[in-house]
Amino acid sequence: MFHVSCLRVSSSLRAARCLVPNRHAAPKAVTCSRHCMSTCLHGKGTGQRDANFGGLVYRTDGSVLSRSCSTSRAKLNCWNCQQLLHRTPSFFCDSCKAVQPPEDGTSYFKIMDCDYTFTLDTQKLQTRYLQLQRTLHPDNFTQKSVKEQEYSESQSALVSKAYKTLLKPLSRGLYMLELEGMHLKEGTDSVAESHFLMELMEINEALDEAQTPEQVSKIGQDTKGKLADLTEQIDAALHQGELGTAKELLTQMKYYANIEEKCCFEDDKLEERASHPNIIEQDTQFASGQKIYTVLFKVIYISWNILC
Repeated sequence: MFHVSCLRVSSSLRAARCLVPNRHAAPKAVTCSRHCMSTCLHGKGTGQRDANFGGLVYRTDGSVLSRSCSTSRAKLNCWNCQQLLHRTPSFFCDSCKAVQPPEDGTSYFKIMDCDYTFTLDTQKLQTRYLQLQRTLHPDNFTQKSVKEQEYSESQSALVSKAYKTLLKPLSRGLYMLELEGMHLKEGTDSVAESHFLMELMEINEALDEAQTPEQVSKIGQDTKGKLADLTEQIDAALHQGELGTAKELLTQMKYYANIEEKCCFEDDKLEERASHPNIIEQDTQFASGQKIYTVLFKVIYISWNILC
């Protein structure tokens, strides 16, 4: 009887020991890219805690709510000397100084060493860009192996693309939406509200009728002000995780960015007209045609809204 009881106690101890985690076992690491910064709580009253890392939402029950971030990658080795690469991304090997190939899936924010925020420091971005291009430009590798020349071209092109994407607020915001799995596709203009479209038509009409650089400059300054306001609103929406709102605001920003470009074009055209008086008549005829087209478009648009 005593022997059987001992066996039961021994079996219970072994079973309990299996349920206790090994304190010497290395914890399973989960890492996020540099833009994984903020935390928040969701599901109040449900007993669940969510952690939001730059749009990457993890729950304490182990589930993942967003696809923007993944578990830690395996460490990479230098293709030339096989030494471990300690940085991510690694442009050069610390041991043999060989240029490395671009790493798949690395975000532009991490490449440019920028905070994952819509209102990033563009001065820091430009400094980082010039620094990387000085070291990665293909002209620096003309005497190196063919593989290093290819890698330097790939890295230099990637850095240029990352810089151009993050430099302007519109492309930066669209890229941030892409990281969260949202895309601003062509042909989505119909979602804009009617009063907003009417405002755009009036601005374009005023720009077509502008006769002096001062008039164009006034429209350009007003547009810059609207873009500045949209930048603040988009930044707030992204911080609060309101991706749908950010998408709508970015759609508006796209329209105003086009108007800003048109202002620059019209300003150059007026300067050219001032220096070449003989082309005034041609421009006047073209402007008349544009005005007729604008009026017709407005009539069609208003009629369509009445019928619908």
